[in-house]
Amino acid sequence: MFLFRPTPCLLFHTISKNTMNMASISSDHQQPFLSSLGKASGDFDVDEEQQPLSNGGHPTENFSFISCILPFLFPALGGLLFGYDIGATSSATISIQSPTLSGTSWYDLNSVEIGLISSGSLYGALIGSVLAFKVGDFLGRRKELIASAVLYLVGALITAAGPTFVIMMIGRVVFGIGIGLAMHAAPMYISETAPSNLRGRVISLKEFFIIIGMVMGYAIGSLMVDVTAGWRYMYGVSSPLSVIMAIGMWWLPDSPRWLLLCAIQGKENRHDLREDAIHCMCRLRGQPVSDTAAQQVDEIIAELSLSGELNSISTVEMFRGKYLKALVIGCGLVLFQQITGQPSVLYYAGSILQSAGFSAASDATRVSILLGLVKLIMTGVAVLFVDNFGRRPLLLGGASGMVISLLFLGSYYTFLGDAPAIAVVGLLLYVGCYQLSFGPIGWLMMSEIFPLRMRGRGMSLAVLVNFGANAIVAFAFSPLKDLIGDGNLFFMFGGVALLSLVFIFFKIPETKGLTLEEIEAKLL
Repeated sequence: MFLFRPTPCLLFHTISKNTMNMASISSDHQQPFLSSLGKASGDFDVDEEQQPLSNGGHPTENFSFISCILPFLFPALGGLLFGYDIGATSSATISIQSPTLSGTSWYDLNSVEIGLISSGSLYGALIGSVLAFKVGDFLGRRKELIASAVLYLVGALITAAGPTFVIMMIGRVVFGIGIGLAMHAAPMYISETAPSNLRGRVISLKEFFIIIGMVMGYAIGSLMVDVTAGWRYMYGVSSPLSVIMAIGMWWLPDSPRWLLLCAIQGKENRHDLREDAIHCMCRLRGQPVSDTAAQQVDEIIAELSLSGELNSISTVEMFRGKYLKALVIGCGLVLFQQITGQPSVLYYAGSILQSAGFSAASDATRVSILLGLVKLIMTGVAVLFVDNFGRRPLLLGGASGMVISLLFLGSYYTFLGDAPAIAVVGLLLYVGCYQLSFGPIGWLMMSEIFPLRMRGRGMSLAVLVNFGANAIVAFAFSPLKDLIGDGNLFFMFGGVALLSLVFIFFKIPETKGLTLEEIEAKLL
């Protein structure tokens, strides 16, 4: 892994003086911003006319593609481990209940205890989201990801070795706290370090990694489900990946934008933090950025100054003006991501396929692999086209397909019970359209839309909404099914999907090709 370490960081000290001089003479309007670093955080002299990004200027974003791989790969492992936990748990709950294969004396678990095993990491993720609200901006993206990797490792080992149900559940919750921190910090680190013309693809690839993790979990679970104490191996397999993630994040530099936020808020020596940000930019973007790193850093400083990013944001201020608009967009997307029925439809997939006469439906693990592959393929399509077509077209097209697929499923259970092909088409269409839209783009928009000053807290609230809505929808599925019937339940989800289409049309802006600073200046 160290063979790919970018070389510009070694040249930084010899070129920094020249690059700063180039930046300082590149244009007259940049002079106030460069000198502002030497002032107290409340003394930035910024004219309203001097707005390099908000008036359409765009900093040069040179980069080496190879140098951008590791800053994506190691944070994305946090998503892969999240997906792996989902996939592995589906088989682990089967293994742990077997009198002959569980390898325990406490295999006779009731439905509540099995539900706790399945959802334990989800409740831990809620705790992690709350913790991220308090410590995310203090730790920074990199240290938060290191902490999440350590929690992944500890949680996996406790779960795999758990001698009792209670200790196993402690491990599940600890692992879940790691999920909460990782899903909070990884999108921010990737979005803040990726070039703007690659940002959509790499953040969507994080969702791709989640699906890869799910397929890995389903596959390993299928192999281990007939092995004595196989559930221990299923959970233990994630340990080496968490170690790789921790080492990788330890080696990677901090996010330059987080360092600059600390600089302009006066948390440490501003000049030193600016130098650190330039150094990190060189490491993250490679040789091509060596001549323009200082200019890019100063452009970011300028825009943060113009945006009023000089003090820590208060909780009350988060619900005003552009910050409220960002919360509505970010939290609204992830709320619709869940309440359009995604947890329930996937939960119900096995019985849908069984009723449709799928030969593989008798084997739950094989059905899960099939759906995982469909999700993987459609997420790959989203990754390929998100920076070409844009966010809005994929969201609008995907949500429209979800409405149609949910109507198919509702019609199957209400009118067309003798046409099982309708159920299969509806299920596969739903999974495909979700992964083309809400799946990857919800996380992408969430990482783009929050201003830097509130990005840590805004992301933590959005992640909390995501996991909270997931838990509520999954919990409410069975009672609602019994109360209103299968067909009406899917019609209800179809109505919610239609509302999500209206929300996307009127509320979601297009962020394709814009830097994070331009998104804040132009769209909020």
